[in-house]
Parts: sequence; C-alpha cells; structure tokens
Amino acid sequence: MFYREAGDFKTSYKDDNQTFPIKFDRYRYYAVLLFGFAVVPFLIDDYWVNAIFMPFLIYAIAAIGLNILVGYCGQVSLGTGGFMAVGAYAVYKLMTAFPDVNIFFHVIIAGAITAIVGLLFGLPSLRIKGFYLAVATLAAQFFLVWLFNRVPWFYNYSASGQISAPERTVFGVPVTGAETSAWATYLFCLVFVFLSAIVARNLTRGSVGRKWMAIRDMDIAAEIIGVNPLKAKLSAFAISSFFIGISGALFFAVYLGAVEVGEAFGINKSFLVLFMVIIGGLGSIFGSFAGAAFLVLLPVLLKNTLVGGLGWPTDLAAHLEFMIVGGLIITFLVAEPHGLAQLWRVAKQKLRLWPFPH
Repeated sequence: MFYREAGDFKTSYKDDNQTFPIKFDRYRYYAVLLFGFAVVPFLIDDYWVNAIFMPFLIYAIAAIGLNILVGYCGQVSLGTGGFMAVGAYAVYKLMTAFPDVNIFFHVIIAGAITAIVGLLFGLPSLRIKGFYLAVATLAAQFFLVWLFNRVPWFYNYSASGQISAPERTVFGVPVTGAETSAWATYLFCLVFVFLSAIVARNLTRGSVGRKWMAIRDMDIAAEIIGVNPLKAKLSAFAISSFFIGISGALFFAVYLGAVEVGEAFGINKSFLVLFMVIIGGLGSIFGSFAGAAFLVLLPVLLKNTLVGGLGWPTDLAAHLEFMIVGGLIITFLVAEPHGLAQLWRVAKQKLRLWPFPH
C-alpha cells in the first residue's frame, strides 16, 4: 500500500547494495533534501534557527561522530565535550591567524586537528576497554577543559578568557558575527551535515566499517581473522573526533559566537551527546539524527507546553525533562537497545507488508 515495490527489481550487486535500494525510500530521501535546501531557508526565522534547526544540525554531526566510536566500534567515550572544545578553539585560532582563508576550510582543518588529538587520546584503547576506557576518556574531557582555561595562548590572552568569533563570509554572505542571517547560518551548517552523513554512511558500509563492527562484536576473534586492532580502534577515534571537532567548530563560530570553555563544553555536553546516541540507536546513522532531533525538540516542547501554556515554573519543567530523558534511557537500554532507529525499522517493515498479515 505505502510501499509499491512491484517491478522494483535489481539487476546487479551494485543496485542491490545501494544505500536506499527501494525506490520509495530513495525518492523520499531526495524530497527531504530538496525541502531542506530549497524550501526551509525561505520559511525560517531567527527563533526557529536558534532554538531548533541549528542545535539539531550541530548535535547531529556530534552524534554521528560519537556513534562511529561507540555504536560501530564499541569503544566507550565520555570525552565528547572536550573534543568539541578542541574543534572550537582550533577554528578560533585559525580564524584569527588566517583571516583571508574561507571559514569552510577553517572548519575542516579544525576537524582534522581534533582528529589528531582524538588519535592521541585513543591510544589507551589498545590496552584497556569498557569501564576503564570510559574513565580514560573522562580524564581527557577534564584535561582538555583545564588546558583551554589555563593556557592564555588558546584565547589570545583575552582578559576575560572568553573567545569570540570574528565575522566571516561565504560568497559575500556573513555566516559568523553579529550580522548573520538565519537562512545563511542554517544552510552553512546543513552543508556540513549533508557531507558528514554521506561520508559516515559510506565508511560504515565499507571495509573500514566492517572492521569496526568486528572489533565491537569480539575483538579477539576479529584479530584472529586478520583485523588489525591498532588501525581499527585508532581510525575510529580519529574519524569520530573529526566529526565531533567539526560540530564543536560550528557550535562556537556559527551558533553561539562567543563561549567560555567550562560552560559551553563541560561534562554535561559529553553526556548529552551520549544520550542522543543511546536514545537514537547505537550503530545507526539515522539513529544519530533521531536522537539529536528528540533531545533538541523535547526541551522546546516542554517549555512551550508546560511553561508557556500551563504556567509551570521553569525549574520544574527542567527537572521533568531530566526525568523523561533518564526514564527513556533506561527503557531503551532494557527493552530496545537499538533505540528509535530500530523502532523505525520495525514500523517500516510493517508498512511494506500492510495490509497483509505478518
């Protein structure tokens, strides 16, 4: 009924193995892209961009990066906030040191710098795993925040210790600074989300992704069949940190404009992204988007419904948000470890067979 698959047959392995082998899914994907790039920029205003679209796009990139490490490679990490701070301070130093270079390249280079830092902090994963690796990455989180707070060179010796993004343009349109337009910052972040999703999807479906999943499922067996744990784990840390660094750079330069590392990239940021991955679904690119959308929309919904509509105190709504998120994490970990992504897969399968019994 919803999925008309009659006549949608494949004649080659390449066709059968594409990302969206069903035509309906493929056309829906194209429609969403067209709507996101060509329609949304004309409909949004500053509130929609700052409250919903920008946080969703930036956190989606961070969730994709963390999902590569935790969901696909099985390496626990609690240092996401610290690696986002690396991306933020890297892009700040690049923007102030090389003002004539396009900010697009600054963000990419900031991601590469974060990948190198993530590679260094990923070295303990060769010897430890599980709880001990989580503690090691948590130590990285606190060390990086302490480093950016204590070394004045990172914030250009500012008396306040705060970093502010200078104005930069893309094709003459400001995307950072005080004179930005809602549609410009939205499109700038959307381009990075689109590219990140394509790269991550292809990596996880290729030989690199299969090596990550072999390490995740049983590292000793993976090593026996020829998977190099050194390359697999370190590549997961590097690529994961690359995406997280890009999200940190966008979070600082395009979204906030000015940050203090302790407030913007503290341990709460690491847990927030980890919750997005758990709720959205471990080992799923779609789950990264679903988790980011859920945890971005939930506070906005509670604020508008409970505070704005029913007149509840703001702190009560915030506490209720914590209770809902905590309850959902426990529920998903116990009942559905693959999160919202698995629920979507089940619903999609039912739609493919409806109205026939299954």
